[in-house]
Order: sequence, then C-alpha cells, then structure tokens
Amino acid sequence: MEKLRKYEVVFSGLKNGKHNFRFEIDKEFFQQFDTEQEFTDPKLVADVLMEKHTTFLEFWITTSGTVNLTCDITNDQFDHPISSEMRLLVQFGEEYDDSEEEVITIPRNDHAFNVAQFIYEEVMLAIPMKKISPNISDEDIENLEKYKPQEEVEKEPEADPRWEALRKLKDKN
Repeated sequence: MEKLRKYEVVFSGLKNGKHNFRFEIDKEFFQQFDTEQEFTDPKLVADVLMEKHTTFLEFWITTSGTVNLTCDITNDQFDHPISSEMRLLVQFGEEYDDSEEEVITIPRNDHAFNVAQFIYEEVMLAIPMKKISPNISDEDIENLEKYKPQEEVEKEPEADPRWEALRKLKDKN
C-alpha cells in the first residue's frame, strides 16, 4: 500500500480555501487493491477539489476517462467511458472513523488524507453490471432474445397417495 501514498492530499500548511489536485489512474493503481478487475487498460484522471475550512475539509472527487471492457454478448473488447462524482466531508476527531456514509473522521494530528480508496470505489461503481458493446445493434439483441432459453414453470408436486390415505383417516377422527 506504500505505492498509494502518492494519492494523499496534504492539507497541512495550506491556507483555508479551495485547492486542486490531479491524479493519473492506471493499471498499477488497481493492482494495489486485492480484487479481480473486470476491465483492462484504464485511462483515467481523478480531479480532486478540496476546500479547507478551520474545522473540516470538503472534497469533490471527479473521475473521468475510459476502461476497456469485454462485451458479455460477443466477447469483443470495447472502451467504456467513466464519469463519476463524489462529495466527501472530512472532520477532525480523536481517531479514524468511516462509519458514516459521507462523513469521515480523521485524527486531529493527521497532515494528509488519502483519496485512493474513494477513487477506487467510484470507478468500480461506474462499471455496468451488464457489459454490452456499443457496436451491438438493437436487431442483434432482438435476435438473441429469440433464442434465449425459456424459463420453466415449476409444477406443483403431485401428492403421494399414501399421505392422502393417512389424511382421510385423520379427518374421520
């Protein structure tokens, strides 16, 4: 994780106000996270705008660029555009706490905030579940629908005749 240090936004020594940071996101960035990637050849840029206040920091993280995906239908490779934005509040406290969704607490003596995990999550959430190449026409999709396996309707299991005989005996009593 030492390589992710270059994604730290150093705020100590900066005056209150807005400050811009830019990070190039490549394959090496994603290799730092122990997950299987659904894409190749990322060409991304993360623009981070930080507004420093006396008691908290405000971040706007905008990620844009492309990743190369494999089409679920044709297995062809295609470039998928990524464009996402995130707003994050960072307050100072006793210890690190990320239990709230949009507010992170960091220790008062920290001098920098690492945005790598947030950039990673933003990109991963921008990858569609169903990856369909823009080169596939509506007609191609309609043709595929024709040959899609039909869902089978489950039949109600027939009652075992032995149980039916027992039920009749029970109902008589």
